Formats: sequence, structure tokens, C-alpha cells
Amino acid sequence: MTGRLIALEGADAAGKSTQARLLADSLGAVATFQFGATPMGAAVREILLNPNYDAFDARAEALLIIADKAQHVAEIVGPALEEGRDVVSDRFTASAVAYQGYGRGLDVAVLRSIMDFATGGIEPDLTILLDVHPDVALSRLGEPGSPSELFGLQLDLFDLPDGCAEEASAPVGPALDRFEAESRQFRERVRNGYLELAAADPDRWLVVDGDAPVAEVAARVLSGVQGWLEGRSR
Repeated sequence: MTGRLIALEGADAAGKSTQARLLADSLGAVATFQFGATPMGAAVREILLNPNYDAFDARAEALLIIADKAQHVAEIVGPALEEGRDVVSDRFTASAVAYQGYGRGLDVAVLRSIMDFATGGIEPDLTILLDVHPDVALSRLGEPGSPSELFGLQLDLFDLPDGCAEEASAPVGPALDRFEAESRQFRERVRNGYLELAAADPDRWLVVDGDAPVAEVAARVLSGVQGWLEGRSR
């Protein structure tokens, strides 16, 4: 595969969807997201975000998310990379490690093994972590036009396959979705997990302060990616 895969990661309300779209436009790359970018994934997303499903077993949640990753790679990511096209994805494999591993307490090694099988071993060439303080994320979720209210609008940032847009933009409830409504302790575990992952692999991770305004974050992301690309060309 000659294309490059860049993933945007971070907690809910970190601004990943916006930054992924902006970065993809700057690079002329394919913009996509997990979970829900395929028709099958859209159905999975509706289940996973529905606040009425409050008794999810952590393993069932992880397996649904990983199933979406498998379909996403099969339909979108893999073919684009094989064609030599760069891909920018709002979330990829690190999100499952951070959320279901660090957040839910599942075995990280097991999660990695299953995801490796699901994705055919495809990993991001670069992962950009938009690090947002939990207080900032919580304040954003409480504002008018919060991520749950903008659910359908955010999906319009991406080019969805035929038959996917209607399913993906289906409402998941009037309140915050299941992940947005998680406790502060859960959010802190997820954030710490992301930071540990980034610290363990600094050559393939870029940490950007996501608390800043959108334009400032976008400039930092693009500058970091350009520096990474220059380093690869040497």
C-alpha cells in the first residue's frame, strides 16, 4: 500500500471531526471516520450511541466497535490506500484501546490482537491526539450545538456511501449519547490512556492542545503533519 493513513484521536468534544476534515482538505486526502462510515457501521453506531442501551457489556461494546473497524477498512480505508491515496480518519484503532481498554478496563493486549485481525494489520502512519482537558470537554458538551445536537451535521463533513447518510444521521436520543454521558472518572481514564499511548510511540504520535480555538488547532495540526512528512522524505 502506497497511501498514508493519518488518524485523529481524542475524547468526545475534542473537535476531531472538524480537524479531520480540515486536514484532509489541506492534504487532498480521503476523509473518513469511525464508527459509522459504512452502511453496516451506521447501524452499529446507532446502537452504540443510543443512551437507552445502558446495560452494555464492555466486551459486547468492544466487539461491535471492532466489527465497524473491519468493515471500514474493507470498504473505505484499504481500497484508498491500495490506490495510493492518503486517508485521514476521525478515530482508528487507538480509540478502542483508550476507551474500551483504559476506559472500560478490558485487556489491552487482547483488544490489539482482535483489532489486528479485523483491520488486516493496517495501522496509522501517524496518529494526532487532540488533547482536551475534561473540564473543557464537559463545558463543550453542555453548550448549545453540542456534539449530540450536531450529530447529523457532523456526518455531513464526510462523503458517505449511498444509503449510509440517512441511517448514520438517525437521532440517538434527545440527550447526550452513551459516551458523552460517561463520568468524569471515565473521561480521565480515557485521556490518560491516550497520553500513555502517545508517550510510548513518539515517532508515530503527535499531541496537539485541543483546548485552543479551531483555527489555532488546525494550524498546529497542519504544521505538525508537514514536519512529519518532511522527516519521512529525508
